[in-house]
Amino acid sequence: MLFRILPSLALLFNVTTASYAFYVGKSLTADGSVMVGGTGEEVSSHWLEIFPAKDYPPNTTLEVGVTEQASMPGRRLNISQAAHTFRYISMEYSDYEGFPAPLTNGGVNEKGVAVRDVWAQNRDDLIAMTPNPQTGLQYSDLARIVMERASSAREGVEIIGQLISEYGYADYGGNSHLIADANEGWIVWEMSGGKKLWAAERLGTDVVRVLYPGYIENFPVDFENSTNYMGSPNIVSFAVEQGWWNPNSSEPFNVWKAYGTASGNYTARDGGYKYMSQAALENATLAMAPVTEKDLIARLRDFRIADDEAGYGQVVSLHPDMDPDLIRIWVAPTGSVTAPFNPWWLGVKSVPSEYGQHRYLTADAASTFLDPDFQSQEATDFACRIFKQVLYYTCSDPDAFLPIVQDMLHGFENASFADLSWVERSAELLVQNGQREDALDLLTFYAHTRAEKALALGKTMVNALDAYIKLTGRFRGPSGKRINDPGRGAETVNCLVGWDPDQPPFLQTPMRVQT
Repeated sequence: MLFRILPSLALLFNVTTASYAFYVGKSLTADGSVMVGGTGEEVSSHWLEIFPAKDYPPNTTLEVGVTEQASMPGRRLNISQAAHTFRYISMEYSDYEGFPAPLTNGGVNEKGVAVRDVWAQNRDDLIAMTPNPQTGLQYSDLARIVMERASSAREGVEIIGQLISEYGYADYGGNSHLIADANEGWIVWEMSGGKKLWAAERLGTDVVRVLYPGYIENFPVDFENSTNYMGSPNIVSFAVEQGWWNPNSSEPFNVWKAYGTASGNYTARDGGYKYMSQAALENATLAMAPVTEKDLIARLRDFRIADDEAGYGQVVSLHPDMDPDLIRIWVAPTGSVTAPFNPWWLGVKSVPSEYGQHRYLTADAASTFLDPDFQSQEATDFACRIFKQVLYYTCSDPDAFLPIVQDMLHGFENASFADLSWVERSAELLVQNGQREDALDLLTFYAHTRAEKALALGKTMVNALDAYIKLTGRFRGPSGKRINDPGRGAETVNCLVGWDPDQPPFLQTPMRVQT
């Protein structure tokens, strides 16, 4: 198979399996909401789950941290659980770097706080300082606890800071979180090294920020006196002690330069991460302003983002004074380049079995038999698997198949968008009339119906592509024996690697690369 690669992008392959996060300030959106979007990049099973609010008895504990099997070995520990946790919706997944399942990169809770987790690599000498075994909360623990406990984005940052101060932080080389509510967003960067280092920056209303990796640049040394920055007490002094920043120089303190991978051609916003830098993605999103949910979905569907590594896609708009049950999030069950975004509300009472946990790509599935408790669910189709099939067939001839597949996805999503006004208006009227349970039944029925129709669409596309490819003699079987790729840095399935979706094909300068 031949892929088209832009020469300027062809060498940008030195990346880590990570995730994307998009923040769009409310001054830049069409409806005045704060928008958050993202993907997850994990070689793992992904499924949708809605977690109810819960009350816990005194002295309840929560197990957190990483195991000795992690790439940077650790030891699990128990911390105090909150007396009450909030309802939230999240895409869960089953494995990453020896971190115990289930894991999450985030979602949105009943207070309208959205969370995204994104890798944010630290400098090698900081990573080398990490104790063995390391202890503390890891990235998924922090994302989940923020969704469980935070009533605002700022409170989410404070919760992360308090947890790291008390228990420490365990990781695989540095991580960040995007936390947003209807008023603002925050970037929190947690550092390797076992020194309880972290920094946070507030994002304004006229800002677009894309994380891949997460980054913070100039940072005030007197951040304690600012409402726009937070951090651990040693975030500046430790950099000075290590000689990573000279306070007597004219150069301002820069978190990226002090703690990040500031080497080679890497900068905070540019320099070769995957196929499109953060700066390019931020500029492309700014060019869409005023941004709509359809716009952000289109940006997440960018061919350079939504490939085989993208486990799912999410888009959420955060408005002031939202009814918790009517908070809506769009979720694609796998890489959205060939999968539709479906609407879900926090008030939805259940997730269809086809969107729940299955054994496809689940850790240890190849070495264990099915737990009988899951036999009925496992007997159902799995949305992630179906749309992976669409991806693999589509990528066998992307020039021919991708425009057709994406036209179908757009048509399906447009139908969902067209229904939103009457669905949500009806639910709001039912709530105002004291019929909240009926409103939740309506939202559940509509969400399930669209999810079922999405599955039917996926099956239709798989069957049509299968028939066409085989009947026309285009089916290509494997030439080797190895079904799994050899590891990080290897090629993954991508429909149009490096092809700029903002330019028509005839303006491109393709470079053919044999795969």
